[in-house]
Amino acid sequence: MSVKQISATARTKVGKGAARAVRREGNVPAVIYGAGKPPVAIALNAKETNQLIYAGHFLTTVFEVDIEGKKSRVIPRDYALDPVKDTVEHVDFLRVDASSRLRVEIPVHAVNAANSVGVKRGGAVNIVTHSLSVLAPADKIPESIDVDVSALDINDSIHVSQVKLPEGISYAGQDDATLVSIVPPVGEEVAPAAEATAEAAAGTAAPAAKK
Repeated sequence: MSVKQISATARTKVGKGAARAVRREGNVPAVIYGAGKPPVAIALNAKETNQLIYAGHFLTTVFEVDIEGKKSRVIPRDYALDPVKDTVEHVDFLRVDASSRLRVEIPVHAVNAANSVGVKRGGAVNIVTHSLSVLAPADKIPESIDVDVSALDINDSIHVSQVKLPEGISYAGQDDATLVSIVPPVGEEVAPAAEATAEAAAGTAAPAAKK
């Protein structure tokens, strides 16, 4: 994953009153912490910050923050939104370097759904786990965990243990979480293909036995 650039200005005052003043100026108060260094209060451009957050992958993107010429490599750890306007109120950043290993939530994507046996029979892809908690190097955070569902029939599923994670990435959970499944059409129960074939064969053989 590439490192994105973002500019900021240093803040000399902290607290609720100072934060409100920053917002009135069209900026977002933020803090950089971690790596055994004192926290640094900064202000980000509000419009740019809102665009970055709503573009997606904000919490899994590494940024290089330019604070009036002094650069720090960071990753967002949290942010707060205004409960009414949904605009960004505050951002927390964690300092990182190339050797840092972070716990992050990565979105799960189902791929090759059009080729799925179950989908062709009328089933639908059901993403059970929408994001997966993984440990990843700061400079190699994947944008998504892609799960190939082409071989799945209706009622089949794929678990974490069945997915090959990208190099250097490890699962941070304890259970063998279900990632994706193929569910029957709404309101219908569809028998597995093998069972349906067996039933069809039995149905054609029965009349012959009576003759």
